[in-house]
Amino acid sequence: MELLVWHVHGSWTTAFVQGKHSYLLPTVDDRGPWGRGRYGRPWPDSAVEVVPGELRERDVDAVVLQRPEEIELTRRWLGREPGADLPAVYVEHNTPREHAATSRHPLADQRDIPLVHVTHYNELMWDNGIAPTVVIDHGIVDPGHRYTGELARAAVLINEPVRRGRVVGTDLLPVIARAAPVDLYGIGVTDLDVPGVTPVGDLASDDLHSEMATRRVYVHTARWTSLGLSLLEAMHLGMPVAAVASAEAATAVPPDAGLVSTDVDDLASTVSTLCADPDLATRMGKSAREYALAHFGLPAFLRRWDALLDSLAP
Repeated sequence: MELLVWHVHGSWTTAFVQGKHSYLLPTVDDRGPWGRGRYGRPWPDSAVEVVPGELRERDVDAVVLQRPEEIELTRRWLGREPGADLPAVYVEHNTPREHAATSRHPLADQRDIPLVHVTHYNELMWDNGIAPTVVIDHGIVDPGHRYTGELARAAVLINEPVRRGRVVGTDLLPVIARAAPVDLYGIGVTDLDVPGVTPVGDLASDDLHSEMATRRVYVHTARWTSLGLSLLEAMHLGMPVAAVASAEAATAVPPDAGLVSTDVDDLASTVSTLCADPDLATRMGKSAREYALAHFGLPAFLRRWDALLDSLAP
């Protein structure tokens, strides 16, 4: 199939474009949010940059929507109506931004575009109305087992920790830092000044994975997010984890892979224990990787997407 899809979430799109289809990525001059194209990502050749003016000349089989505004963009750029004369799905990456149990989804009042949630928690919390829903769990391009854990330090990944604050658990970093030195990765981390926390910066994914894997434990601090892909990537690397038991993270980490808890003191204690016991950390990291491969592997992700896309064919 020839699919129109925007580059919105880099990690999710990295997995999605590994499939058997052709992926048309809108590209505008300023590489802004409505046309990032590949944005320098090392994706397969089947992920093709297309300027909006060329889209009407392409034989687009379906559109993969991820933001409400893309419905109007599809009408304007292709001259076709998503869900009517152009098969469409809508991927919901996020938890509701406001009230968790009462937020109505923007596509809740229609039956023609399947609403694809990336976690069961998202499907549960959004009011989906009459929209047909399906859950397709995340898939991760396996970075390989890289864990050495040679540094008795904690790795944390938060994008824009100052602006996003409590939502991503920035306020929990001082507690974790009292248990072990923290290396903080992500966009905008250099603006943060917390004793015991070393802002590293935003690294390319391969460099990030290699860096993280030398740290003893991965700590997932987010209070309110769909399911941080950095957590799943850390598990794929073979890292043990300590994670705040919020949203889908509460179900994504088995007991033998680390600790998932709402008790921040318990999380800090686990970080301290793992930093003091490299053998235990290695065993837990092995369990984390095995679980991640079984539940968030790329092949199952692509199979489920193929099945859904095949069902759209007229």
